[in-house]
Formats: sequence, C-alpha cells, structure tokens
Amino acid sequence: MDDALFSCSDLVKRFGASTVVDQLSFEIQPGECLGVIGPNGAGKTTTIRMCLGQTAPDAGHITAFGMDMPAQALAIKQRLGVVSQMDTLDPDFDCAENLLVYGRYFGLPDPVIRERIPRLLEFAALSHKARAKPGELSGGMKRRLSLARALVNDPQLLLLDEPTTGLDPQARHLMWERLQWLLQQGKSILLTTHFMDEAERLCSRLLVLDHGRKIAEGRPRELISQHLESDVVEVYGNGARDLIESEAFDAARALAARIETSGETVFFYTASAMPLLTALSAFPRLRTLHRPANLEDLFLKLTGRQIREEG
Repeated sequence: MDDALFSCSDLVKRFGASTVVDQLSFEIQPGECLGVIGPNGAGKTTTIRMCLGQTAPDAGHITAFGMDMPAQALAIKQRLGVVSQMDTLDPDFDCAENLLVYGRYFGLPDPVIRERIPRLLEFAALSHKARAKPGELSGGMKRRLSLARALVNDPQLLLLDEPTTGLDPQARHLMWERLQWLLQQGKSILLTTHFMDEAERLCSRLLVLDHGRKIAEGRPRELISQHLESDVVEVYGNGARDLIESEAFDAARALAARIETSGETVFFYTASAMPLLTALSAFPRLRTLHRPANLEDLFLKLTGRQIREEG
C-alpha cells in the first residue's frame, strides 16, 4: 500500500551457502502491530537487523518513512524505537540517567529529555526506581526500562525483538498492557515473539516464517480459520497413544479430520467435537481436553513439532 510506514521487498540474506532470509516482503501500516513468528533459525532476528541497517541485505529493498535503508539509516533511526533480545542498559547509570544518556544519542536537548523522563518512568511503572541501577532491578523492570528508553525520542515505529522472553507471567502481562497502550496512542510495532498468546493478543497481522521464507500472512483469527479445523480435543493418560493406535479405537479416529501426536498426548482436530467426545467417553481411562484451535496449533501445523536448535 502507498501509505505503508515501513516496507520490505524481496529481501534476501545469505551467510555462506545458507540462505537465512529468502525473498521476504512485508509492510507495516500506521497504527498496526505486525507480528513475526517462526521456529529458531527462521530468520526473524536477521530480518530485524536488516530493518535496522545493522546487516545489509544481499538483495531486496527496505523503505521507512519514505526513505531508503541503509542509505538513509541515520534519518530513519531518528524515528525508530528498538528493544533487542539482550539487555543493553548501562549498568553504571541509574534508571533516569539511562534515559538521559540515550536521549542524547538522538541529539535531543537535555531540557527536552529531562521533561520526558518522569513520564517515561511512570509509563514503565518505575517512578520509585528512578535512582536505582539496572543491577538492582528485576527482569521485568529491566524490560520495562528498555521499552521506556526506546520511547525517549518519541518514535513512530517500535521494533521489538522477543521483548518478553524470560519474564514471569505477571511481568509479561504488564508489558502487554504497556504495548497495548502504545498501540492505542497510534504507535506502530514490529514484534517478533515465541509466545503465541502474546502474538494473538497484540498483533493485528502476523507473518509466519520458516527457513527464511514467508509461509503465511494474515490476521490471527483468519489464519486459524484458513489452516485449521475449529476444535481440538487433546487426549492423554496412561497408555493413551497405544490405545488410540489400536483397532478398538477405529471409530473414534474416523471422527477426526486430522490427528497428531506429541509424546503421550494425541491431538484430534475436528469441525464437530461432540461426536468425538461421545466416542471417547467409552474409554474412561483416557483424559480429554476440549478447546478451540489457537495460534499454537497453527504454528505447529505450518512449521512442524520437531524441536529446532539455535544456530
């Protein structure tokens, strides 16, 4: 679209003989959160690095705010906010000083930065920690400070690379609340994440990457409807897998559109769960969980259940 805030066209990145990003195209519209999900090695972080001008693509084109990346990287970065996977806070400065020093990197006058610091600390729920150094903060506090720091230049677009990895549920929910507030204020977000509930909660659109290629794109619920049956019945318990593979279970198996196994849990995908649940009731030693299909099911169907190692 012509009004896209950020656009990548046919990006390619190779490291030696390995193609890490392969003909990847996407756009980010004003005010939307675009999520990027995929297994380890799918090319998510390399894509973020190219978007920031830290890695040059071997082919393809990136534009942001009507400017070319990396040729106009400095001007583009003036309008970006970034939260990386790793903690990059300065351990020698307290929270307020981290914000002050970071604001100076953008050439902002000290009076402007100092006027913003109290609001940013309040946004991060860290007003009471203004004079605390990062080493005195919890993991959730550090991530919120990193997010506040990314906002010091009042960016139009935030690039967040797995911003809640390593946080406990309470800290994750507080981060989600802050990110939702930013979206309500009209900010745009590019978010990579391994948490499917995070992607479904925050993202208006999703890219699913695997082996550097885009394998699906769309709104979360639309992708689920497009690729999955509506209902999932999980079956588990002692000997569940052996029983389900036996001839006695043929009638129940026939009621599922698709069946997958993971360890001793069997997943039945179906558009009509009640007949299947009735058939399963004849096997009281089995335990069942009936739920709607979700993004995790989509992720596993498109990318597989095999564990991918980092690297």
